[in-house]
Amino acid sequence: MMRRWRTERVAGLCDPRVNEHHLQASGLPQDGRLRLLSFNIQVGISTERYRHYLTRSWQHLLPHTGRASNLQKIGDLLSDFDLVALQEVDGGSLRSGYVNQVEHLAHLGAFPYWYQQLNRNLGHMAQHSNGVLSRLKPTGLEDHPLPGPAGRGAILVRFGEGDDALVVVMMHLALGARTRTRQLAYIRELIGGYRHQVLMGDMNTHATDLLQHSPLRGLGLLAPQLEATFPSWRPQRCLDHILLSPGLTLERVQVLAQPISDHLPVAVEIRLPDSFAADAYPALSSPPRGPQA
Repeated sequence: MMRRWRTERVAGLCDPRVNEHHLQASGLPQDGRLRLLSFNIQVGISTERYRHYLTRSWQHLLPHTGRASNLQKIGDLLSDFDLVALQEVDGGSLRSGYVNQVEHLAHLGAFPYWYQQLNRNLGHMAQHSNGVLSRLKPTGLEDHPLPGPAGRGAILVRFGEGDDALVVVMMHLALGARTRTRQLAYIRELIGGYRHQVLMGDMNTHATDLLQHSPLRGLGLLAPQLEATFPSWRPQRCLDHILLSPGLTLERVQVLAQPISDHLPVAVEIRLPDSFAADAYPALSSPPRGPQA
């Protein structure tokens, strides 16, 4: 079921020298801390009231002048993080002015590595996608369509090798509980062989459902974030999560008061286990020079 990924999408598209002060030559953060962010950006559309889903619905199909400034705000926000999961991103169609928003945000945030997962291809009208932005060079990346109706996917990114590898799965899950259960069962299979796990994304359900009533139960995952993320103008539901395995030490968690989209972004800072040896990571200072996407 896994789609093949293209190497150039995780090669150095931005200046690989940026933010080197934060990283060892191996690519591991010098202080052993990793800053994570998950954000459903609603293809750059600003939603401030429920009625905007109707009055601004045309922005899901056609370009608008406010999208560029919204993306600039998002890019400014992302620059403080090491690894970012993006949901509801456009991969370059009419509505986005044929801008690949994942690539664009990678450049705005000065991320050397990025990947766009195309989940629903509507040609020139829309390119519904997930995205990952990273300052660390992945040792592996997998593109997985999720079970259920077409249009949902997960990206698995691995850092390091062997038992001490860190695996991060970024996802946008279905609205329906039955389909979401199938998707989480699939994701559990993906992460089953790894000790250190991070799950991030718009999961469309609350942490209690994820940890106690889904196929993720029994893994010991932690859901440190308690604040609601949706809707951004009056948060009432906690739908966006960054879940951590017990071996990863939580330093900080925050739902950011940035109502750029209809979801609020979730930020987590973790401390990596001492067993993450620096030489487990390839050098960020000299990434391979793949073809430009």
